[in-house]
Amino acid sequence: MKRIVVIAGLLLLAAAALGQPAPSSHTLYPNRKAAKSSPYRASKNYGKRIAVFGGSLSVNEESDAAKQIWADLLGAEVVTYGVGGAGFSREQGYTLQRQVDMADVFDVYVLWASTNDFTNGRECGTWKDYTEFDGYDENKLSTQCGGINYCIKTLMEKNPRAEIYFFTSLRFFRKDSGNNPFSTETNSTGKTFADYIQGQKDCCAYYGIPVLDQFNLQGINRFNASVFYLDDLLHMNADGYRRIGPVQAAFLANGF
Repeated sequence: MKRIVVIAGLLLLAAAALGQPAPSSHTLYPNRKAAKSSPYRASKNYGKRIAVFGGSLSVNEESDAAKQIWADLLGAEVVTYGVGGAGFSREQGYTLQRQVDMADVFDVYVLWASTNDFTNGRECGTWKDYTEFDGYDENKLSTQCGGINYCIKTLMEKNPRAEIYFFTSLRFFRKDSGNNPFSTETNSTGKTFADYIQGQKDCCAYYGIPVLDQFNLQGINRFNASVFYLDDLLHMNADGYRRIGPVQAAFLANGF
């Protein structure tokens, strides 16, 4: 017990030194009555433990509306490790790289991409970043793609039998590039938001990781964004999460 307290204290000090919030897992449990009547009872991931990593889109209070749908439909315990402001790049907040490092062993891992790497000008990189093709070059951990590949590698080392699923970034409506897949508007690195989403898909394609293309399946656009987004037009409200939650649960049931 004393050792656990010491470790927790060191994590708090490290986070404080970096000016970032210390991570803390947040757990949702299924409503047993709802789980018993779920259409996914025969699915391979029913009754499993699910861990979620990401930025604010994965951890905001409103996101519980979606994750409770997963828990109820899949009879699952859902544990969120996400931290607001995080990205895959090691230079972006309490990065997903650090989140997966601290995580326990789970049956299912969900990597939920944010908008942070794009909006804050972290390099997108390519699917070859931090792979055998560059000798696992740690300099590439500063790119979105290098961070994604690090997370996949680390989670497979934790549990080679685990299911790893990827959620692409959701749309945002502050800029045309955030919701228009044909936009030519770029960030400070010269890449479009669509380039970052394609980079996410490319990394997963190399490792055979199933991808939920939330950008295109979300069903939210500039005509209804005000109904499903907060006033910042960056984060969804609870109704937005309730809209996407059943789609996510259907994907998580079997990985397709």
